[in-house]
Amino acid sequence: MRPHPDHDNEIETLAEFDQVVARGPLSGYRVQSVDLTDRTQALLATEASEAVFLGCPMSDEAGAKVRADGALVFPPVPNLPFDPYRGLLYSPDSLFEGLADGGYEATPDALAYAWFQRTKSDGDIFASMLRSVHDDAISDALDEYVLDSPVVGVMGGHAMARGTDAYAGAARLGRSLARAGLTVATGGGPGAMEAANLGAYAAPHPDTVLDEALTILGKAPSFTPSVTAWAEAAFAVRSRWPEGGESVGIPTWFYGHEPPNAFASHIAKYFANATREDGLLARSTAGVVFLPGAAGTVQEIFDNATPNYYESRGEPTPMVLVDRAHWTERLPAWPLLQALARERPMEHRIALVDTVAEAPAALERLRSSEIPRS
Repeated sequence: MRPHPDHDNEIETLAEFDQVVARGPLSGYRVQSVDLTDRTQALLATEASEAVFLGCPMSDEAGAKVRADGALVFPPVPNLPFDPYRGLLYSPDSLFEGLADGGYEATPDALAYAWFQRTKSDGDIFASMLRSVHDDAISDALDEYVLDSPVVGVMGGHAMARGTDAYAGAARLGRSLARAGLTVATGGGPGAMEAANLGAYAAPHPDTVLDEALTILGKAPSFTPSVTAWAEAAFAVRSRWPEGGESVGIPTWFYGHEPPNAFASHIAKYFANATREDGLLARSTAGVVFLPGAAGTVQEIFDNATPNYYESRGEPTPMVLVDRAHWTERLPAWPLLQALARERPMEHRIALVDTVAEAPAALERLRSSEIPRS
């Protein structure tokens, strides 16, 4: 018996495993990173032909039995600071585990970055395979999380410091977008990215909560010189106001010297930055807001403009650039974007606004606008 074609054939938690074996065989299922050491009897009693077990600890007896059934078993990889087969996105708690005891350097996030630094150029096919498998698993988990959700990307630089007016404005933007029913997605790092995720986190709470949170965070303005102090301030906010709103952060260990922020409820962290960049923009189906930034944000503008220009992902999605002086004088991306868009459908899906407060209305206007077709 195979999984029904309309049924997700991935098992990512022990609870899902128990539900499936209670209904019938495991044949055709993919079990990702589920600890099955206490499910030996269930595995011995259940047909597992054509099943695949990815990084699932199990007894030798159970492993021999499912292999005999015809299952493929990819055992856990020892001595890794990350799980290449993980079935779910990261959470702030999982990436920052151990922060209180050993500081940031002892966390899984820092250890994964250290592993990446050691292996990224060593030419070891096994290490590169593990990175690829991990990133593909993360993309799969991200697709499952954002399925059918209107996702709006918020792009901006990592240098935007806590305690500044710009940071507060980006946080209020994230809150407005979340309250409008959109899923906020950012690059998952510090600065403008953290601010937008913070705003989404604060969205279910009274307005005063964001103001108080900004004051607390302002005491640790940057992740330099101490990532530990910077992260501890964020967790102090989360502890004081639990049950914040959901949002997505999509960072990368390629820029691992920049830690992920703790306000994105779901974190899709990649080793390959190109996969991460394309994945973030491709999933921003409700549009992208570009806050002032430098080279990375300029790259993101045109990474997003290209599929809009060619309509390779379908109808162009909205693009809102914030801060006229920044995008027309300091880094004049807007005139080039206008020139690209002229007399094409994407011309009706781009906007430049002066202030971050104008961005939500501009985004909504672009989302609801009709694109003339000849």
